[in-house]
Amino acid sequence: MSDETASVGDEGAPRPMIERLGLAAIALVLAAMFGALGYVSLTGGEVFLGIMGVIGALMTVWAAASSLRRG
Repeated sequence: MSDETASVGDEGAPRPMIERLGLAAIALVLAAMFGALGYVSLTGGEVFLGIMGVIGALMTVWAAASSLRRG
């Protein structure tokens, strides 16, 4: 087995920075969508759906931050 194939499945290896930035960017787009859902729902009178949208946005931002931090 070569060195390249041995490191591909290694769970302990940190992710490259470009991959972490890409995952964080995707998470931020999803957080913006959750935030928009929360805002529109709250202004439309759907309190439960609005709160769930805001919580979803916060959790997705948290996932983006941990993706950058964790490596």
